[in-house]
Amino acid sequence: MSNLDKVLDAAMELPLEQQEMLMQILKNRIVESRRDEIARDAAVSIAEFKAGKLKVQTAAEAIQELREYLNNPSDANV
Repeated sequence: MSNLDKVLDAAMELPLEQQEMLMQILKNRIVESRRDEIARDAAVSIAEFKAGKLKVQTAAEAIQELREYLNNPSDANV
């Protein structure tokens, strides 16, 4: 039996109110993990920008570049 199956079986043995609490706790922790991930990505992006590894673009230029990439992903300079 996988760990997930064991956890699910254990959760199903909890009273309904505790199952709902467990769901809310998991949801909150997932949200917090996503926020941390976004913050780490932002920090990396800011550092790359400050190091000159990223180019300054207007929104229109970025959208055009994205469209070109989506139309021809094998030709992209990414």
